[in-house]
Amino acid sequence: MLLTKRFFPYFSTQCLGALNDNIYKNVLLLMVTYTQVNDLPMSVNLFVNLAAGVFILPFFLFSAHAGMVADNMDKAKLIRRLKQFEVVIMSCAAMAILSQSYLMMLLLLFLTGSQSAYFGPVKYSLLPQALAEDELVTGNAWVEMGTFLSILVGTLSAGLIVASEHNLVTAAVSVFVLSICGYLSSRAIPAMPPLGVVKKIRFEPLSGTWRSIAKVRQTPTIWMAILAISWFWFLGATYLTQFPNFAKLHLHADATVVSLLLALFSIGIAIGSYICERFSFGHVELGLLPFGVLGLTVFGVDLLWTIPPAPIDVSYIYSIGSFIDASQHYGVMFALFMVGVSGGLFIVPLYAFIQSRAKKEECAQAIAANNIVNALFMVCSALLSMVLLEGLNWTITELFLLLALLNSVVALYVYSQVPEFTQRFISYLLSHVFYRVTVEGRAKLPKEGAAVIVCNHVSYVDALIIMGASTRPIRFVMDKSISEIPLLKYLFRHAGVIPICSPRQCQNTYNSAFDQIHQALQNDELVCIFPEGRLTPDGLLGEFKPGIDKILARDTVPVIPMALNGLWGSYFSHKDGHALSTRPKRFWSKVTVKIDDAVAGTVERQLLRAKVEVLQSE
Repeated sequence: MLLTKRFFPYFSTQCLGALNDNIYKNVLLLMVTYTQVNDLPMSVNLFVNLAAGVFILPFFLFSAHAGMVADNMDKAKLIRRLKQFEVVIMSCAAMAILSQSYLMMLLLLFLTGSQSAYFGPVKYSLLPQALAEDELVTGNAWVEMGTFLSILVGTLSAGLIVASEHNLVTAAVSVFVLSICGYLSSRAIPAMPPLGVVKKIRFEPLSGTWRSIAKVRQTPTIWMAILAISWFWFLGATYLTQFPNFAKLHLHADATVVSLLLALFSIGIAIGSYICERFSFGHVELGLLPFGVLGLTVFGVDLLWTIPPAPIDVSYIYSIGSFIDASQHYGVMFALFMVGVSGGLFIVPLYAFIQSRAKKEECAQAIAANNIVNALFMVCSALLSMVLLEGLNWTITELFLLLALLNSVVALYVYSQVPEFTQRFISYLLSHVFYRVTVEGRAKLPKEGAAVIVCNHVSYVDALIIMGASTRPIRFVMDKSISEIPLLKYLFRHAGVIPICSPRQCQNTYNSAFDQIHQALQNDELVCIFPEGRLTPDGLLGEFKPGIDKILARDTVPVIPMALNGLWGSYFSHKDGHALSTRPKRFWSKVTVKIDDAVAGTVERQLLRAKVEVLQSE
């Protein structure tokens, strides 16, 4: 996938853009900070903070409009226009650098931020259009790896450029040449026409911003994913901002060690993104999120525990060489690296989740809303740091400890608001820790629209296994007695399980189940039923009850045959006694989920049973 025409030109373009942005921004800040600047009408500290605000302001002003533009025009054409704009900006920036016109460079930094604000929505909304669903996580992993490594290389390169003999010429040539390379790369991106009806776009900076946020809040799962991503940027911005003082005050190190810390953090995120891609097994996998959350807290605290004592000679300052040579620093380096790895595990599934759940014709607008909230959280991170460090005289280590603890609080809040995240985690553990689940025919599940899944019923965890096979939420019709099992009751209730029983047991429950099924199908949801009506007592497929006929008579929707193989004999099945009553005998056994092509809703239930039986016996 990486080297395909539908991905590599885009990947190269976005990496070159991130690299150029960071070289230009950091060259400006370093030139102002470390050279004698006599023509500034303000203090250096004020200029540096103003530069940070000037770069982030466009994300508040223009992201909503950028999302609308990206959803309503060819994405490849939009990227090329943005890269042409970048060439113009960087041509002016090169002249401003050579003339050392710092106020002009500040204005151009605002334009650079504006270009980035327009590039952000198209950068992520292009992926679900260019890639297959099973490539989405891989694509996002590459994007995150490329972005953070470009930020790292750009930041380090800026330091080398400013320290060089011909720094002005080198900086000017670098930003101009990179912009040209980015534009040339964008010309190879294939056409990506808009997916919906093209709408008239109005430029409304403030009202459009609030309207964009209000729109994504109508979908709670996407909104919670945006809040989680924004929290990561809150954490990341705080860490990156405090690295220099952390290295100076607590590690007794010079500026070269700050570069090492930045490298460890950025490479960690890149490695975490790669791990996420490897362990997502080809689909959007929210089950990895808790590992990222746990790592951010555990290694965030561990970072503070591993800070070594001050050197005996308090005037001694570690350089990068002596810092690495001293073994007492390995714990700090490992903890910081693992914070980055945890961040990569955390952020990649969330971006892929937004892309997979947002309406295709509105994906860029969802990403735009995400960028707005990201920017807001980064501003809040700066404000919190100023209040705690300057106003309340906290230490940086106390600030880092607060971040680690707050991370757990934020995670608990998000998981309480979106139970699907918890369900996906448990499904992931079942599928890849307790069992070795493989899915055959995942692409046969419809990407949208109503459908009924019919499957054999082997164990109490069938629903959780099937849940992990689909990137779309599934409503399960389940025997009332199973849906009320104490250990699983909470999960099933929040998964929208539809309890059912025979009309002899409770007529109201029976009637309500079919009404809920009808409503779910009318809402274009996936509904899974186990037509046998009970767990198999012998491992064989039982007769299908007439309930499936009643469902299809009311809603003639496509039916997807599915079969579970390998769960018979597990702790959750009825083999050798009632499920959950015997000692577990198997661990990490192989389970297969087989999915067949959809058939018309007019199919007879005996034919459906035959199809499931064939899948089960293969």
